Amino acid sequence: MTATVAESPRISALPQIRRDRLALGVLLAATATLYVSDVGASRYSNTYYSAAVWSMTQNWKAFFFGSFDIGNVSTTDKTPGSLWLMALSSRIFGFSPWSMLVPIALTGVATVALVYAAVRRISGPKAALLAGAVMALTPVAVLMFRMNNPDALATLLMVGAGYATIRAIESASSRWLLLAGLLIGFGFLTKMGQAFLVVPALALAYLVTAPTTVWRRIGQVVASGVAIVVAAGWWVAIVELWPKDDRPYIGASQKNSVLELALDYNGVGRLVGDDKHGTTGGMRGGGFASTPGISRMFSDEVGSQVAWLLPAALILLLIGLWLTRRAPRTDRIRASLLMWGVWTLVTGVVLSYVAGDFHSYITVTLVPGIAALVGIGGHELWKHRATQRGRIALAVTVAVTAAWSVVLLERSPNFLPWLHWLVALVGALTVVALLARPAVRRWGAVTITLATLTGLLGPFAYAIDTAVTPHAEKPSAGPKVDYGMKDDDDEQPADFDPSAPSGTDALFTPLLGFQPEFVTRLQQAGTEWSAATVGCRDAAVPALASLTSVMCIAGFNGNDPAPTLEQFQDYIAARQVHYFILPEPSRRFKSPITKWVQANYPGSVVGGQMLYDLTRPPQPQPQA
Repeated sequence: MTATVAESPRISALPQIRRDRLALGVLLAATATLYVSDVGASRYSNTYYSAAVWSMTQNWKAFFFGSFDIGNVSTTDKTPGSLWLMALSSRIFGFSPWSMLVPIALTGVATVALVYAAVRRISGPKAALLAGAVMALTPVAVLMFRMNNPDALATLLMVGAGYATIRAIESASSRWLLLAGLLIGFGFLTKMGQAFLVVPALALAYLVTAPTTVWRRIGQVVASGVAIVVAAGWWVAIVELWPKDDRPYIGASQKNSVLELALDYNGVGRLVGDDKHGTTGGMRGGGFASTPGISRMFSDEVGSQVAWLLPAALILLLIGLWLTRRAPRTDRIRASLLMWGVWTLVTGVVLSYVAGDFHSYITVTLVPGIAALVGIGGHELWKHRATQRGRIALAVTVAVTAAWSVVLLERSPNFLPWLHWLVALVGALTVVALLARPAVRRWGAVTITLATLTGLLGPFAYAIDTAVTPHAEKPSAGPKVDYGMKDDDDEQPADFDPSAPSGTDALFTPLLGFQPEFVTRLQQAGTEWSAATVGCRDAAVPALASLTSVMCIAGFNGNDPAPTLEQFQDYIAARQVHYFILPEPSRRFKSPITKWVQANYPGSVVGGQMLYDLTRPPQPQPQA
């Protein structure tokens, strides 16, 4: 009898546990459907990274360094963490858009699961379900988890570090905190310094709230910092110590250095703008966004990508910290609010003031903080719904969310023009329900449903539009809007005049439209590199169309000193490159190699492309 009585509470809880697990299963299944369905429609997505992935499937040295080409002339302009994931999948399942993009989509599902898990440990399954839904449906998250850019894996690793920190705070666990450091380190190998944006949040939350002595907390955080250095530094050290004449040139660096790439091109150069690397900021469209400033996250170009629930998250952060102001130092709710709040504030402020190339899609790393704050802060405020102040605070939060959603929706007036009226109506009904508090059965469930719809109707519509639209190398989420701004290519260095079409059409047309004669020439070249051309974007598309190695001269922006003219001449003398592809005039970089080829080899149009046969004896050509 005693055993029966003791077990009864657990037995009675089983149905609720099953419902919670079912709800989580539905969330993850819906997320997987949203991220994976027809993901191949984007074809090779960002062809720059796709070409590198293909090269990495053909050569293990290229795999390790993240080389753009099989011959290991140069690497991409990022560390190869995300490329490793896609290349491994492509080696197992064969190279294709699906083998690259499905693993990225699954990192999105894993990210949603980790956000759910982190919030559930603090506020329970209902708050976690809301946080997971916000993470899954924020348009920029849908965009990035369906593309082959490195941001997806970087976000997963950063969220994993956040979850590990929450676990570490619970019992002052060194192992969990070390794991957080390792994950941030691997995040560096995926997106370099961007992974470090959340380090202040993780460190501060642990130093302030972990249930142990202050000196032990400091020692544990220092040890976690060492873990970051080890996880990030092993690859950097190997590359830096490897003889430079036996490894690929580090793309986008000027001195063939990973440290320079991390600290300059992908570091200070991005933050302050850097002409020499082609990272100058400014007014941009087509995936680049606005001028630096505190309002950038709410701007026309960025707001609809990430900021649907940002005002609500900030309001709920302040309210949550106020409600827990008298809690003990080790209070887990306040610790979590502190971590996710600093995550959101630091990431948002830094990205707001980036003066170099700012892609709106990098705000995906802001989404986990917003999602967690909405879940945890909303749950804490909901506990006070019985008080007048609590209901007023809830009503204000919902009203601000509804009004902001209407503003964002009206920025795309031709996209579901009735939706902003629906959001306004649902928001108004929610406010009335909160303030009037009608004495009806299941009032709470109805109000929660209305409040959730207010916050998620807009992001849901944009998420669906994002999922059904193919995206290329300058992506943005949701319906396309003409902001009356110049395309980002207009901001390239003066020696580059890309008046050619941009975006999805420009990417898919040449990839699918190369005439068979041109592709066959590359496939039958019989040399280590079938061809060479200046600029990696112009090398990527023929490489993918023919699945041959096309040498990228001068790197992604056409500014890298690799290969030099002398090195290129050595390749030609060794008969390692068959053709030189001269892009159309609107996409040409100035290069001494281009001038040398034009001066010494005859060119001919093959399949609509200007080719120079470099296997013929050089003969000075008359200058035009």
